[in-house]
Amino acid sequence: MTQSTDPIFSGQHWATYYQAVEGRPPRDTLLKALDLFDAEPPSTAPRLAVDLGCGDGRDTVELLRRGWRVLAIDGEQEAFDRLLKRPDLQPARLQTQRIRFEELTLPPAVDLINASFCLTFCPPANFPHLWDTIVTALQPGGRFCGQLFGDRDSWVKFPNRTHHSREQVEALLQTFEVEWLEEEEHPGVTAIREQKHWHLFHIVARKKLPPTIKN
Repeated sequence: MTQSTDPIFSGQHWATYYQAVEGRPPRDTLLKALDLFDAEPPSTAPRLAVDLGCGDGRDTVELLRRGWRVLAIDGEQEAFDRLLKRPDLQPARLQTQRIRFEELTLPPAVDLINASFCLTFCPPANFPHLWDTIVTALQPGGRFCGQLFGDRDSWVKFPNRTHHSREQVEALLQTFEVEWLEEEEHPGVTAIREQKHWHLFHIVARKKLPPTIKN
């Protein structure tokens, strides 16, 4: 099967998707991560978040509203066209970058990396590098939140998408303290009303602090 048979790579598909999800609230995984940050001592300067696969900005807008600095990343120009036109956007602390996962680089010392329903679109051959980039960019105590797609998800038939078993997800999270890990599996539909079997892992995880050296 070639990449062209995968409808998600169609520009028209993305346009339809953005229209379908317009106005939806931020993801629960992001809200849980932000609540955990809010329970910690406040930072002396605005924290930095990376919103991977930002789309039209449903999560980016919430981060900015709460005073975060945000680097919003997506591979589709239409995502930024829609994001920058949002009436609820507070752009003073926002940077954007158009880049595909295969080429991703990230700044150091990131406090939060948010990846809502997007990491499956990284080709499997490139995923180890992508995950290493995420883990390396997060400073100790920083958080990852988002979704990984399971190996029983119906999109597993597309060879350019990445899926994981429960054991593989747990292995990826070994450098984290897992604060929320929920496995979801059921038949349903996509945002554009396509029939689909969902198999997902919802994740909020805090990068482990280095061990304390005792004298």
